[in-house]
Amino acid sequence: MTRKKIFICDDDKGISEMLEMIFEFIDAETIVETNSINAYERLRQYKPDVLIVDLWMPVISGDLLIQKIRKDRELSNIFILCISASRDGKTIALDAGADMFLPKPFDMDGILSIVEDALKIESAN
Repeated sequence: MTRKKIFICDDDKGISEMLEMIFEFIDAETIVETNSINAYERLRQYKPDVLIVDLWMPVISGDLLIQKIRKDRELSNIFILCISASRDGKTIALDAGADMFLPKPFDMDGILSIVEDALKIESAN
């Protein structure tokens, strides 16, 4: 059985690194991209099962990336969790095609639970 893949796209390296540490508790490969310009091509390369994407990033915003993914037949089935501190973030993210929205700051157990449910795997603990 191949390992599930989680792709994190957030320009805040602190958040990306923290999420990467959280996902060490489940049997999944984690790919991190902090530059939204590179995200789409890396998504096509890795074809992850879950994408966690920040809404507000320089150059290519999360909602534009989500829209592009949803139009791509090879990527359209990725579970997308959008994270943001934006007041209107939930509406923007879901309108773009995200499966779920989680406001920042978020609870570590909460995001881990969402991703585990999306991957349908259990944690190692």
